[in-house]
Amino acid sequence: MSIAPRSAHSPTAHAQPCSLLPPQHVPRKALDASELPAVAASTTMTASEPADDDHNSLKEATTAVRKASCSIPDPPQPSRNASNEHDSLKYHLLGPSLTKAGQDSVDQTKVSDVIYNASKGSKFFNNEEIKDKNLTEKINRILAKKRQLDKLDLSADLRRADDYIAELELTRDLSQVVVHLDCDAFYAAVEELDRPELKEVPMAVGKGVLTTCNYHARKFGCRSGMAGFVAMKLCPQLVCVPMNFAKYTAKAEEVREVLALYDPGFESASCDEAYLNLTEYCKEHDLSPEDAVSQLRAEVHEKTKITVSAGIAANAKLAKIGSNKNKPNGQFLLAIDRQTIMNFMKTLPTRKVNGIGRVFERELDAIGVKTCGDIYAHRAYLARLFGQKAFQFLMQCYLGLGRTKIQRAQDYERKSVGTETTFKELQSPDALRGKLRHVAEELEGDLRRTEYKGRTLCIKIKLHTYEVHTRQTTPPFAIHKADDLYKYSLPMLEKLMKEIPNMKLRLMGLRVTHILSTKKSGIDFFGRVKTSSTASISTTVNTEEAWETWPEEEFEEAARQERNDEMNELERLSQEQEQQQEQQPTLEEQWQCPICTAPQPPDDATFNAHIDFCLSKQTIKEAVKSTAPPTPEKQPSVPKPIPKKGKRGRPKNEILPSDQQAREKRRAFFSLGN
Repeated sequence: MSIAPRSAHSPTAHAQPCSLLPPQHVPRKALDASELPAVAASTTMTASEPADDDHNSLKEATTAVRKASCSIPDPPQPSRNASNEHDSLKYHLLGPSLTKAGQDSVDQTKVSDVIYNASKGSKFFNNEEIKDKNLTEKINRILAKKRQLDKLDLSADLRRADDYIAELELTRDLSQVVVHLDCDAFYAAVEELDRPELKEVPMAVGKGVLTTCNYHARKFGCRSGMAGFVAMKLCPQLVCVPMNFAKYTAKAEEVREVLALYDPGFESASCDEAYLNLTEYCKEHDLSPEDAVSQLRAEVHEKTKITVSAGIAANAKLAKIGSNKNKPNGQFLLAIDRQTIMNFMKTLPTRKVNGIGRVFERELDAIGVKTCGDIYAHRAYLARLFGQKAFQFLMQCYLGLGRTKIQRAQDYERKSVGTETTFKELQSPDALRGKLRHVAEELEGDLRRTEYKGRTLCIKIKLHTYEVHTRQTTPPFAIHKADDLYKYSLPMLEKLMKEIPNMKLRLMGLRVTHILSTKKSGIDFFGRVKTSSTASISTTVNTEEAWETWPEEEFEEAARQERNDEMNELERLSQEQEQQQEQQPTLEEQWQCPICTAPQPPDDATFNAHIDFCLSKQTIKEAVKSTAPPTPEKQPSVPKPIPKKGKRGRPKNEILPSDQQAREKRRAFFSLGN
């Protein structure tokens, strides 16, 4: 496991212990970890392996990586305007589904222009502008910190990074066949079964915000997570159908029945995607992974009449990336071989990795990390710039490592239970309390279904300006009933109402954490959920199972939360647009003023006030001065007759009610124009 000796003419032939710095070093040939000998590349760590062998393998790997690091070039320096490559708000507005399949031929610049112009001036737009500005400022701080690091000797950071890479390499498991299965435009496909004519036209499911759209619509730039009115501007002929969750749930169950035949312990990631481990199935049926997956996909189509795409790889991370490669109705096999995996990750854009969202992508791009292969050259900086967990996650991305343990969703240890809802703006205290009661009842239902109660209660609100505020409290006992949830969350809401005068909300949510099981069994003496302890990965891999606890889970959860927040905000943008349309009636619904001929809202009070304004003496006087010839002689005014009063002092001709009076006035003025 030695590296070929360097040429005597190599610039680094007589180099001292290397450092990434200073930047004025003579350029050197790039060498990354993919060119190193495969150290324990095809071996899974097992408890039965001798400890000495483990130590020797680790030592060899560390030595090899350290030797190779002396030939690593200085990291590519980002251009001065690196933070401006995406800095445009237009890129930010492209939304959470930019990487969805079916958009390779779409002009994203045109799409971003349409989104920008359609949402400009809205509260959503103003909030996105603030978020983009804050992110740009954060990136500037990251770049400033990197400039400070450039002045330091980072050789110790480099050694720690190389040690960690060597340790991770020992955990590489190439013995499993993991598959990620993803239904193609699932909601749209289900709707097309009932309405076959929709298969040949651009169509989408959802009206306020698109939950999915077929591949005809994607050619126009439409995609899930896009406001409906924006999608209509991109594709005016788009057909939008309402969602029918009962229909989708039933179809998803049909798909799962087929999956269970191949892996009874398959993991549902959502209603339209799942992970399977087909290692045992392939062995038992003497099938190659490709043949097994082709057979599975054919059975799903035969039973459900919908198509699915699949990614086949050594772990869940790679399988998910692969399932998006040959959509729709295709499959992609990433050879279960270390060098193939390293080459694949080297050119993969960071955004393609599950767990790297729009924000993290921009931060990485700013320092010059555009692909997973770029991570290696910047490894000495990552922990200092983004933290230890981000460093670990990125190293695993670079190496193409991920979990191979597939388990049912209900087998995962849950940490919290919560619910939240969006709505049209609410402001009155009574309305907000009523909404809180509704959310508490929703959460009670979720807690009853999942059989949990919580020791900590959190409330989340989003203002009409899109600002988010959270508060939490610890009740004297674990709670799960709606009455208790409402009782202990109400003081937090009322305090927020005092802190934020005239508070207008568009989202409210409740969540309980530090949860306890309410099941009769499976809990210990103190009522805590019985779980096996698992050590999180650190810079030392101690056990066979330790490496299965990946930081990627936290990043994937953060990315999911980012997407959920964006979907909620897009829903509000759509509602905001609908409100504006409701407030601007069509010409057929408007009344024309008989004096100025301007169209007016079809409302008695508003129309009455407008006519009074048009007839005001000041308005007439100004109009006469600006348009008329010399002022005619003033005519003597005729005094109005004084109405006779009844016994109680009222005029005999009683005044009409205000609404009837408005209609009479409108009728009289309309008759003038006939």
